[in-house]
Amino acid sequence: MSDQTIAPNQDILVERSGAHVLLITLNRPDVRNALRNNSLREIAAELALAEADDSIRVVVITGGAKVFAAGADINEMAQTDAIGALLDVRPQYWKAIAGFSKPLLAAVNGYALGAGCEMLMHADIAIAGRSAKIGQPEINLGTIPGAGGTQRLIRTVGKPLAMKMVLSGEFLTADDALAAGLIAEVADDEQTLPRTLALAETIAAKSPLALRLAKEAMLKSYELGLEAGLNLERKSFSLLAASDDRREGIAAFKEKRAAQFVGR
Repeated sequence: MSDQTIAPNQDILVERSGAHVLLITLNRPDVRNALRNNSLREIAAELALAEADDSIRVVVITGGAKVFAAGADINEMAQTDAIGALLDVRPQYWKAIAGFSKPLLAAVNGYALGAGCEMLMHADIAIAGRSAKIGQPEINLGTIPGAGGTQRLIRTVGKPLAMKMVLSGEFLTADDALAAGLIAEVADDEQTLPRTLALAETIAAKSPLALRLAKEAMLKSYELGLEAGLNLERKSFSLLAASDDRREGIAAFKEKRAAQFVGR
């Protein structure tokens, strides 16, 4: 066994919230939580650990009370030329985050801009504080979103609004984002994280197997036609019929008690 010491995270804080929820907090307040490559590397690494840990059923990511993430790290961007951008490891980290199979929630206060908005869209459910400002202002820097902002945004809010956001760089308020379907709820600023953690606890009480398969089926709807999507849904439904969790869920319902799911 190696006795090599693993360096602690520099850009994020990680803690457990309850028995089955992991909380990741972006922690670069001096640059408004700008997402540099190392930030994404650390997030992807923690999600990989959470993926392998059966006791973690839901992950919440937040930036704290004042700002979620105001974008990518401009200084890091300025040092990258065309070849550097093409060979950048950054897309690998985003792909790892997108591939996380367990529910991922985002608690968003303040600015969620550029890469911050893209991180929000990588979450399965986002709750924003009333003062949140959400947008893709990369056009103001003479560039475009580079982590899914042109693709995920248009699939989420539709062509007219996505075009407006990306081409003008204008922000959405939390209420606008809710109306557009970009976030799931608006909370008072001081309640954003508590409400998100409460929802995470509610989700964590469900069957881990059902959560994974439900998430997979819904995300695949972006890629598959209706018939193929319905086939995937039916196969997942049938697979769960053989699980202990489904038997427990039905028994608990009949016995009028809370189900105790174990992920088998």
